[in-house]
Amino acid sequence: MNLHPCLFGLLAFAVTLPAYAAPEKYVIDPEHTYPSLEMPHMGLSTWRGKFNRSRGEISLDLAAHKGSVKVEVDTDSIDFGLDSMHEHAVTADWLNTARFPVMTYAGELRFEGDKPVEVDGKLTLRGVTKPLKLKINSLTCTEHFYYKKPVCGADAQATLDRADWGMSQYADNGMGRILVRIQVEAFKDALPAPPAAKKD
Repeated sequence: MNLHPCLFGLLAFAVTLPAYAAPEKYVIDPEHTYPSLEMPHMGLSTWRGKFNRSRGEISLDLAAHKGSVKVEVDTDSIDFGLDSMHEHAVTADWLNTARFPVMTYAGELRFEGDKPVEVDGKLTLRGVTKPLKLKINSLTCTEHFYYKKPVCGADAQATLDRADWGMSQYADNGMGRILVRIQVEAFKDALPAPPAAKKD
């Protein structure tokens, strides 16, 4: 039996299969990523803060409507713009940064048509892992005007109850509700080299 025609036919069929692009990796730019939070203070006002140190990666395949997110945040980088508030936030009753210095978030993107609308993920904080969905308000991918390489930027938000992660002090009557907002920028493959310093 002559197998050459069969092999040739299989090769020809393989060549005609549609090509699917592999997911592209984007590295989160910590200098342009801003995880922030808003929470009520005794029903009197709203406290606002942010985390100053974060990192992670995004996998994105817009053609296949797939993607994933992995983020790490240093909990002791919490910043309310007030030293006394920071000292309280890092204690064992709250973020407990001595025992849990990092919180993580990981999830899969959910699309509606061509548009990514949500991250279906899990937040690990204080050693507790709970589901947390992020609503994607916007996502834009383009070539960075300065670095001339692909970059994506997004804005997302979620609401959580800190009591679910063990921070139950003063969490009654909705006082534990926190609005989390994240603006993020990420470069394809790797972060660009910082611009060279100008010589006098």
